[in-house]
Amino acid sequence: MSLSEKIAPELPYLRRFARALSGSQESGDAYVVAMLEALVADSSLFPKDIEIKPAIFQTFLKVWNSVSINGADGSSAGVLATDIPERRLEAISTRARQAFLLVAVEGLSPANAAIALDTTLEDVRSLIDKAGNEIAEQVATSVLIIEDEPLIALDLHDLVTSIGHSVCATATTHKAAVAAFAKHKPGLVLADMQLADGSSGLEAVNEILKSFEVPVIFITAFPERLLTGRRPEPTFLINKPFQPETVKAIISQALFFENKATKSAA
Repeated sequence: MSLSEKIAPELPYLRRFARALSGSQESGDAYVVAMLEALVADSSLFPKDIEIKPAIFQTFLKVWNSVSINGADGSSAGVLATDIPERRLEAISTRARQAFLLVAVEGLSPANAAIALDTTLEDVRSLIDKAGNEIAEQVATSVLIIEDEPLIALDLHDLVTSIGHSVCATATTHKAAVAAFAKHKPGLVLADMQLADGSSGLEAVNEILKSFEVPVIFITAFPERLLTGRRPEPTFLINKPFQPETVKAIISQALFFENKATKSAA
């Protein structure tokens, strides 16, 4: 398979990443074209010994980072962002912005994000934390955790607070979750599927969403129960066991883009 055939299916995702990174479709597309032109001139610029997706992002970021203005924190290629997410994105420092987009938006694993950024996994974790804290400075909120396993609930509590948010309550049953939400009106819900008394986190979330709009992230060992093909399905779904930096990135994404949940099919 030729290099162009390998790259072509990934171009829509690269354009999305470039647009978010630069602040506009026009500017983002121009950087994608610049990368393709560089590869036409010298195909050896493209790494051959790594997976195609991180290789594409790594090549693109070499082109992006070669422009000095793009290394300045808070810059967005000189483009004035016109909507709320783009203005928020401009406020995140450059490398943290790249790591955040790669993991939270493009769905790369932290390890593949490290390859794309040509750095270490530890550095990616640090960048995700940095992005999360910078986002929390803009949209800090309280979080309801619906989880019946104490150690997992504690891990989630620590993850939430480590990036600048607060935990208003932890609920272990459907009834307790609905009551806690009514009392605290949190800005985000982290929910497990299967709860302590045999009740359902999904049913608790659906009851909450009858009256309120709130971003919901499901963290579950049973993703097949949510990914049924029926609509609507949850926007944010994390498998157990989870990577801490992935959870942090998805929390930041949910709040950053102000995603509101809708009632899911049970």
